[in-house]
Amino acid sequence: MVVDQQAHGHLAKTYCNKELPLEVLRSAAGFYIGTRDDLGLPVSRESAEYWRKQEAAEHALSSGDWTQRQYP
Repeated sequence: MVVDQQAHGHLAKTYCNKELPLEVLRSAAGFYIGTRDDLGLPVSRESAEYWRKQEAAEHALSSGDWTQRQYP
């Protein structure tokens, strides 16, 4: 499911009751769209996709061309 660009993480709000901005984050699996807390620790992985390049993930976030995960 491709969703419109949103400002805050759906899973972070639904499961952690935190309204955190979406941003491109990195893990061992690649770059993804997610949220992190004030300490910089990851809170949620919002995108179903991983991207090999940061630029590709940033483009997906800015264009809204990514798939929102429905469950953590």
